[in-house]
Amino acid sequence: MTLFRLAISVLFAVSSIAVAQAKTVWVDDQLYLPVRSGAGSQFRIIENAVPSGTPLEVIEASDSGYTLVRTPKGTEGWVSSQYLSETPIAADRLRTANRQLEETRAELAQVKEQLANVTSERDALESSESSLSDRSQELQEELQRIKSIAADSINLERRNRELREENQKIRNDLEVLTAENERLEASKEYDFMLLGAGLVLGGVLLALIIPMLKPTRKTDNWA
Repeated sequence: MTLFRLAISVLFAVSSIAVAQAKTVWVDDQLYLPVRSGAGSQFRIIENAVPSGTPLEVIEASDSGYTLVRTPKGTEGWVSSQYLSETPIAADRLRTANRQLEETRAELAQVKEQLANVTSERDALESSESSLSDRSQELQEELQRIKSIAADSINLERRNRELREENQKIRNDLEVLTAENERLEASKEYDFMLLGAGLVLGGVLLALIIPMLKPTRKTDNWA
């Protein structure tokens, strides 16, 4: 991953240089390169001891062994071409690689933290889903129980209504039987009264008839 990013960075730098139509070179390792006013060691030094790793903008290259460059300070002068490199020095590349490595590690740590958060959220969601599933099951069972109770209530209400109607019918029948019983009782008393009166009348008649049935004693004329 680091080498890939390094390659992308180099390609980006090269493309940027091409667009600007300016080439960048670096002072080679372990050098302090003087910048001269002309293409040769006989010319005076106009910027002294440019350290290694310093990027220089190429203005003109010649076959004399010197290259016209512009330093980061804006100085334009000639430097020896043999001490220039097309790529950054190893130390700079190492620092860049280390920086990119640290950035990658930081990104990796961030990704790990995000992964841990996502994993925690997923576990929480799974736990919540399990709780919701259990609660849904409980509600389903409660709903079935309520439906059963409602059905029993309907059946009980219907049975209660039937019992009330049956009770009312029994009451009506009881009232009819009571009236009939009272009528029979009254008729029975009347019959007893008639019977009693008949017996009394019969007794009276017998009392009148029996003496009449006794033979009359004849008078004894010889007496």
